[in-house]
Amino acid sequence: MMLATSGNGSHAVGVDMIETDRIGRVLRRHPERFLKRVYTEAEVAFCRGRVAELAARFAAKEALMKALGTGARSVGWREIEVLPDQRGKPLVYLYGGARSRANMIGLTAIDISLTHLMSFAVAVVVSFQTNPEQVHEDARQKLLKRLRDRGLLSMTEGDPPEDVGIDGLGRF
Repeated sequence: MMLATSGNGSHAVGVDMIETDRIGRVLRRHPERFLKRVYTEAEVAFCRGRVAELAARFAAKEALMKALGTGARSVGWREIEVLPDQRGKPLVYLYGGARSRANMIGLTAIDISLTHLMSFAVAVVVSFQTNPEQVHEDARQKLLKRLRDRGLLSMTEGDPPEDVGIDGLGRF
């Protein structure tokens, strides 16, 4: 049983974590090329080469791509910009394909949180989409069909369990 979702939309969430050393290595090998490919001029100016800040923004872009439902397809790195407000809260700015995709799914109220330690940077994006592309149950049925067509599931496998509790959430 699927939980009912609001008829007015659903949340779109993305999370990403990256090793700061990985960003540092790429930055040492290809500093100019990497910065120009991934970050806007304003992000580069704000981060001033601080690897942890750059890693947090890289994770932010990945997390937002997940919330957009695209991964890195059809959205350019520089089409997502993450800059702080006057108090340091990170804000998201979308351009080009990222903005088009956000408009298509009705993405609103994008909130983002960034954190970093010496070894890792993490970003979490929470937003709301008023025009989801597909209904969860439809997506599940399409996936099951593909798996069955490929012979990875039999015709009887993949159905939800009969006994899922009194509330449909596994609680009895």
